[in-house]
Amino acid sequence: MSPLSKSLRLSQRVVATCVRQHSSLTNDLIENMDKKATWDRFYTENSSKATSFKNFEWFFGFDAVKDFIMPLLLNKSDPHALLQVLDMGCGTSALGPCIYKHSPVPVQVTCADISPIAVRLMQEHVRSKAIEPHNLSSQLEFIELDCTQLHKHFGSGSVDLIVDKGTTDALLRSKEGKGKAGLVLKECLKVLRGSGSLLQFSDEDPDARLLWLEAAALEQGVKAAEVGVQEVGELRGVCYYCYQVTPHHAV
Repeated sequence: MSPLSKSLRLSQRVVATCVRQHSSLTNDLIENMDKKATWDRFYTENSSKATSFKNFEWFFGFDAVKDFIMPLLLNKSDPHALLQVLDMGCGTSALGPCIYKHSPVPVQVTCADISPIAVRLMQEHVRSKAIEPHNLSSQLEFIELDCTQLHKHFGSGSVDLIVDKGTTDALLRSKEGKGKAGLVLKECLKVLRGSGSLLQFSDEDPDARLLWLEAAALEQGVKAAEVGVQEVGELRGVCYYCYQVTPHHAV
């Protein structure tokens, strides 16, 4: 399947579930998913139509991917250390809060998004509906952050796990987003610990995504130590994958 047809398929799914009545917003999502203004408008319009808050899940929810995420947290050498977890491009997804809620080991979950509208909606939702963590030492926060500038919030080698559910896909399928996607990968590898991992959840075929990950890392002057893929499963006729990237740090 060509990149164009896959891009249209992705945009059509978003449109079908969220913006049936707004053709101009549809066009924004097809062409400008890398733009802050597009997502500010998306979350503003959708929240204004809803009678109550509802999480918007890109692709699928936590239950579909918990078996990819939780073992990486449980396998850390120090079970008492506060593990740093980033839900990158969180939007109004419940993914980050679910990691906070279900992790038996202590985690600092940072849910970050470029849209202050999405961040505010999530902050208000969590305040109104308190979430109890599995581990009482766990922490949860929502911040406005451009994922091409992770270094502004995270120190080098400070993050244990980054979860990317559709953020890189949105960038790669925008007219001007491919360069930003490469910068995001570079930032992820910079802030990850040597034992850390980046998980990208995507519907892009491995033949295309694996080549892009390897090429993009080299293009940004970064060498990825390892890039792997596992199949998540099929949902509504679409096959999804989990791409795991670990950083290479010189010794």
